[in-house]
Amino acid sequence: MAKTKITVRDLAAELGVSAGRLKEILTELGISEDEARQGLDEETAQIVKEMAQELVGDLKTLILPRDLTVRDLAVAMERQPTEIQKHIMVKHGKLLTPVQKVDPELAEKVAADFGLTVRWETPKAEPKPAAQPPAKAVVTGAQPRPPVVTIMGHVDHGKTSLLDYIRKTRVAEREFGGITQHIGAYQAEVNGRLITFLDTPGHEAFTAMRARGAQVTDIVVLVIAADDGIMPQTVEAINHAKNAKVPIIVAINKIDKPEANPDRVLQQLTQYELIPEAWGGDTICVPVSALTGEGVDTLLEMILLVADMAELKADPKAAFQGTVIEAKLDKGRGPLATILVQQGTLKRGDILVVGKTWGKIRAMFDHTGKQVDSATPATPVEVMGLNDVPVAGDRAERVESEARAREIVEERLEAERRPEVQRPTRRVNLAELFKQMQAGETKSLNIILKADTYGSVEAIRDALLKLEKPEGVELKIINANVGNITEADIDFAIAADAVVLGFNVRVESNAQNKAKASRVDVRTYRIIYELLEEMEKALKGMLEPEFKEVVLGTAEVRAVFKLSRGIVVAGCYVLDGKIVRNAPARLIRNGEVIHESKISTLRHLKEDRREIAAGYECGLTLEGFDNYQEGDRIECYEIQEVER
Repeated sequence: MAKTKITVRDLAAELGVSAGRLKEILTELGISEDEARQGLDEETAQIVKEMAQELVGDLKTLILPRDLTVRDLAVAMERQPTEIQKHIMVKHGKLLTPVQKVDPELAEKVAADFGLTVRWETPKAEPKPAAQPPAKAVVTGAQPRPPVVTIMGHVDHGKTSLLDYIRKTRVAEREFGGITQHIGAYQAEVNGRLITFLDTPGHEAFTAMRARGAQVTDIVVLVIAADDGIMPQTVEAINHAKNAKVPIIVAINKIDKPEANPDRVLQQLTQYELIPEAWGGDTICVPVSALTGEGVDTLLEMILLVADMAELKADPKAAFQGTVIEAKLDKGRGPLATILVQQGTLKRGDILVVGKTWGKIRAMFDHTGKQVDSATPATPVEVMGLNDVPVAGDRAERVESEARAREIVEERLEAERRPEVQRPTRRVNLAELFKQMQAGETKSLNIILKADTYGSVEAIRDALLKLEKPEGVELKIINANVGNITEADIDFAIAADAVVLGFNVRVESNAQNKAKASRVDVRTYRIIYELLEEMEKALKGMLEPEFKEVVLGTAEVRAVFKLSRGIVVAGCYVLDGKIVRNAPARLIRNGEVIHESKISTLRHLKEDRREIAAGYECGLTLEGFDNYQEGDRIECYEIQEVER
C-alpha cells in the first residue's frame, strides 16, 4: 500500500502559515523543492509539525523591504493583489493601485489583519573581522563540566556491550518515541552528575579526530576481557591514549565467565607501564561484567573521581567552540552533524562555520531525540541546518552573519583549490632530522613500527632503543605492531608527529596517498641492518636523501631556423611525454650526449607555452647551444627524491 503524501499547501493551511514561508523553512531543513513538490511523507510532515510549534512565530513573520508596493505585499502574503487592494479600501479607507507604494505602518496593519507580523529588512554593510581560531576563546567564568569519555579495547572484548549497558541503565530519559537515537554520543546520569560517552568506540575514530587537530576526550576507559588478556589492539589503544596524554581507567570485563583471570590482566598491564592501584601504582582497574552489570556502578564512580582530580572546567558564556563527533546525510532532514560543545553555549538560530561548510541551526536534538534550544559545555547535540555534511573532527565556530559564514567557507575552499599558496606542515623527516634537532625544533623522535612477525617487532624495537642518540634527544617507539601500514597508522603519525618504519610489510594504497598528502615520512625495508643503519645515520646527521632522474618527454629536431639577431631555433616534433620549459634537458646525436642544459624557450604557433604534449610541433632553444641538426633527439627530464 502506497504511503500517503501531504502537500506543502495542505500542511501550511493546517498550520495556519503561508506556503512560501513553509517552503523556506523546508529548504533550510534540507528538503529540496522537488521533494516538497512531490509531497511529504507522514513521518517528515510530523517532524515539521513539531518544529512548527516552536517556529510558529518565525513562520508567521513576513520579512519585507520598507520600500514596497501593494503587489509586493500581496505576493509576500500569497494573496491576489486585487484582494489586498480591496481589503485596504474597505478596512482602512485608502484607494491604492497595485503599483502604488504602501507605507510601513499600513503594511503592518494589513498583515496583522491576516494574522501575520512584519519584520523589516535592515540592509547594512557586513563587517569583515578575521575569524578567530577556536583555541583563543577567552574564558571568563569557568565552571565544572561533565567529563568526556572514550571507550577503547580489542575487538570482541565488550566495548559496545559496556556502552549499551550504561546507556540502558543510566540515560535519564527514555529514547524519543521509543526509537533508539544514535547521534554518536550520549550522556549518562550518575549520582546527579553527567558523564558524556562518545558512542564510537575504537582507537581508529579517536586518532582520526586527533589527526584533524581535535582533542575532545578527557578519559579513556580501556576494556580488557578477563578471559583473553591484553591483545594487539589493546596495546595500540594504550599507545594512542598515552600519546594523547589522556588518563586511562582499565575495565576488566567478562568477570562473569568461569575462565576469567583478572590477576593475569593486572600482571600484563605492568609490561606497558600501567601499574594497578592494588599493586601500588596509579592506574585504576575495575572488574566489571557488561552482561550482568556487576562493577559498572563502581566504574562510573571512578570516572567521576578521575574527572574531579582533573578539575575539568569550561565557560558557558565564552565564545562558542565545538567539534563534530559524527555527521551524516539524512534523506528527510538533510545534513546532520553531532557537535560536542567544548566552550560557550550553542543555541538554536546560531550561524555556524563547520570545517568547509556553514549553516543556520534550525533545530537541535539531544541524545534522547528531544528538541533543545541550547547546549552547554560537554553536551553532545545533533544539529540541523548545515548546507553540507562536515567531517568528524571539524571545528565548529559561531559567526555574526550568513554573509561572513559564506565568506569564510569560500576562503577555505579557495585555499584548498590552491594548495601551492599554503605552506605545507613541517613534519619530522629522517633526512632533515639532525638539522631539526640542532635548530631545537625536535627534542623527541616518535616512531611507529610495523613488521611481519612479532619476533621481528621485538628485535627491531630492542635494537632501535639501543642506538646512540645525541644529548637531549629522546627516541620513542609509540606503537609497534604486526601488519601492513594502514591509513590508521598515518593518522596516528600525523597526530603524534611520528616517522613510520615498516619491515617486510607493504604500505596500503590509501595510506600511501594520505602519507604523501600530509608529508608523513614512511620508510619500508627488507633487511633489518639497513633499517638500523639509516636510523643511526639520521640521528648523526649523515643520512642524505637519494634522488633519481625521471624522463618527462622526448622531441625530435625536424627543422632548424635561423632568426634575426642570430637566434637559432630547433623546430621539433614531440614523440612522447611532454617537453617542459625551464626543465633540464640533453641533446642526443647518434646515441651520444652532445649537450646538457635546460629548455630556455618553448613556443607553439608563435605563442609561448609552459609545456607541449606528445603529438604536437614546437620551436625550442637550449640554453647555451645553437648547433642543432635534423634528427637530433632532445630529452627533457626532472630530478625527484626517491621515496623510501
